[in-house]
Amino acid sequence: MENRNNLKFKNKYRIPSSRLREWDYSRDGAYFVTICTKNRERFFGEILDGRLAATRQMEICLSCWNDLPNHYANCILDAFVIMPDHVHGIIFIDNKPVETIHE
Repeated sequence: MENRNNLKFKNKYRIPSSRLREWDYSRDGAYFVTICTKNRERFFGEILDGRLAATRQMEICLSCWNDLPNHYANCILDAFVIMPDHVHGIIFIDNKPVETIHE
């Protein structure tokens, strides 16, 4: 089994994680998320006249982003942008206790 600490980017240098080891990422807060496509392929379209020319993959990505709160009750979406080969978004995690209705 390969040790993840020994993995190198393009066999040249190590990429340290930007995640804080002592931080619990399920805690309340605002999180800036970046997701890149495999090999930075331009799955989400090309920039034409300053705008992203949509692809089916871009539409699926946007639909999935907007659907997150339907799967995670503690998820609140904020700004989101799709680029040709990656996406950026801000997600707020709000773990307020769910109120129960008493009859």
